[in-house]
Amino acid sequence: MIRVENLTKSYPLPGGGRHLVLRNLALRIPSRTHVGIVGRNGVGKSTLLRLIGGIELPDRGRVIADGSVSPPLGLSSGFAPKISGRDNARFVSRITGDDKATTKERVRFVELFSELGPFFDRPVTTYSSGMRARLSFSISMAFDHDYYLIDELTAVGDRKFRQKAHDTFMEKRGRASAIMVSHNLNQLLQDCEIGIYLRDGEAMYFDDIKDAVDAYKRDTAA
Repeated sequence: MIRVENLTKSYPLPGGGRHLVLRNLALRIPSRTHVGIVGRNGVGKSTLLRLIGGIELPDRGRVIADGSVSPPLGLSSGFAPKISGRDNARFVSRITGDDKATTKERVRFVELFSELGPFFDRPVTTYSSGMRARLSFSISMAFDHDYYLIDELTAVGDRKFRQKAHDTFMEKRGRASAIMVSHNLNQLLQDCEIGIYLRDGEAMYFDDIKDAVDAYKRDTAA
């Protein structure tokens, strides 16, 4: 389970003041369940993923997870841009404590899964945003996490790669949790069981993803 306790996040505004994105969020996200997050643009969906993944720190509150959490997939933060995709994959493997043999296996997996071809040995600065996202996704898939954070998976690679990514997550159903942000509501309805609807800095939890999507649709239609 992931526990989100009294989580508040704001960002500074030009000229002073702060923009409040999330206010005193309190959630319990169960393990081995796929969760869809819905809400209008700018409401804090990606921000919530970054907070859960430890990419950003909250103003106050905390996130407690009972297992390992992936970085938000679809985002390209965290790379060393001047070295190659291969060296980035090797670095991530080594800092997790892998021995040389395991590191070699993981790097080979990332090379094949990412389908970057010769770019795998080129600096990440030469990558397009889609290529960076594919590298990020593939590195995360090389490790077994208890929770995978997915930010707009539809933006990762071409149609063939997106289908492969989707199939990979479906294989993990029942063994790991996926917490997903997507503007593709049909995808969330297909892939998720539970829903979280973010609105006006607050979060509403639904045991059924359809109820979360319906609440969002009612508000956007009004």
